[in-house]
Amino acid sequence: QVQLVESGGGLVQPGGSLRLSCVASGIRFRLYAMGWYRQAPGKQRELVARIDSGGNTNYPDSVKGRFTISRDNAKNTVYLQMNSLAPEDTAVYFCNAESPVGLPGSWGQGTQVTVSS
Repeated sequence: QVQLVESGGGLVQPGGSLRLSCVASGIRFRLYAMGWYRQAPGKQRELVARIDSGGNTNYPDSVKGRFTISRDNAKNTVYLQMNSLAPEDTAVYFCNAESPVGLPGSWGQGTQVTVSS
């Protein structure tokens, strides 16, 4: 049974920081690329950060320089450090585990991030 459990979301003021965590179980974590996605109301789910099994990272321009994804394989955990948050970052953030063997990806339940004054 694959489980991804996100935590760390909440309400933060513009310019503030937040760190999200995602703990994975039921997978060989070290073999998986992991990603963070977000979805705002009325918008498509979008990738905000990805880290592969070798530690290589990718970010879209919208978050580059502000967000940092990292992983701790010993803890089966992937993190998303978010700095300089802006209202447009408001969304539900989802953790994703990318299967290395062609199986459907796995998703967490999501954690709400709200950036507002």
